[in-house]
Amino acid sequence: MLVSQRPEALLLLADGTVFRGRAIGASGITAGEICFNTGMTGYQEIFTDPSYTGQIMTLASVHVGNYGVKKGEEEGPKVSIAGLVVKKFSEVWSRQGGDGSLNDYLKGQGVVGISDVDTRKLVRHIRDNGAQNALISSTEMDLNVLKARLGSAPDMAGLELSSTVTTKKAYEVGPSDAGFRVALVDFGVKRNIERCLTERGCRVRVFPMGSAMEEMLAWKPDGFMLSNGPGDPGAMSDSVELVRQVVDSGLPVFGICLGHQLMAESLGMATEKMHHGHRGINHPVKDLTTGRDEVTSQNHGFVVRSSEVEGHPGVEITHLHLNDGSVAGFRMTDRPVFAVQYHPEAGPGPYDSRYLFDRFVENMRDAIAVERVHSQKA
Repeated sequence: MLVSQRPEALLLLADGTVFRGRAIGASGITAGEICFNTGMTGYQEIFTDPSYTGQIMTLASVHVGNYGVKKGEEEGPKVSIAGLVVKKFSEVWSRQGGDGSLNDYLKGQGVVGISDVDTRKLVRHIRDNGAQNALISSTEMDLNVLKARLGSAPDMAGLELSSTVTTKKAYEVGPSDAGFRVALVDFGVKRNIERCLTERGCRVRVFPMGSAMEEMLAWKPDGFMLSNGPGDPGAMSDSVELVRQVVDSGLPVFGICLGHQLMAESLGMATEKMHHGHRGINHPVKDLTTGRDEVTSQNHGFVVRSSEVEGHPGVEITHLHLNDGSVAGFRMTDRPVFAVQYHPEAGPGPYDSRYLFDRFVENMRDAIAVERVHSQKA
């Protein structure tokens, strides 16, 4: 059976670079910050990660779509990427238990994409020239029109996006008779973070990012989780203040990705935009507390300034990214509060860093034991 050729499409970068290919997904025009992910699998999890809101995703993996999509593998309620760029796109899929093709999935979610692009060249271009806005079009080919439209797209720096993906109302997951209660502040949480907590005997209440501290404390949590999410942490002053209150609560706190950055901001350590970010499931990190190296899943375009972490008297660096030496994790020296820049829950990615959830649970167990002793003495 002959397969009809897909319509033409083009990718326009802010620096004027143009790539031409074939349309995939929905028809139309989309704009956002272009980035790339070096993972070779897990595209459905990547596309539904809320942290990718506002970004056009380039996949370094050559073959995309060959295993279709499957219900239950989403990391968020919908596809979050602003657009998709791939090399070879397969409309034919084969997978036991699969639910459909990736192309139909993208169409159903209104995601505009482009295939048949030299993604090796594109990834090298982003790596050399830095992250920048880009536009995909499968309906308009006039470059002058598209350049004008791309020029009106907002820059990621200074952009607050978590409010567009946070839950509208609190909800709970996990066993009702769990041994630990975790208040999770949702800046764009991945479902696998919730799973990693509930698998360790936690009842999790997910709170909207605008929740009041009093409301969260009234639930009587044993600890706080600060989730991942999209956007510039430097543009989230209200969230920084909330995180400051969370850190000052005296309860154990664990921050992941954006949660890590917001915690740093709350402690007076500034964040900054990276040249092209870390995104993939093969990033090497050293745990300085054990000396062990681990392969990690990462997705971030901002980072905490190393000099400010090194100069903070109440903070200790616990993890370093081995490719560029950037801060991948820190902890406070006077309380059970820590955070990492990467994704220990992975999804997609390796399980090397799941031990961090065990550390968090141990911190809660120790805090409960201390509180019990104090209550008995009283």
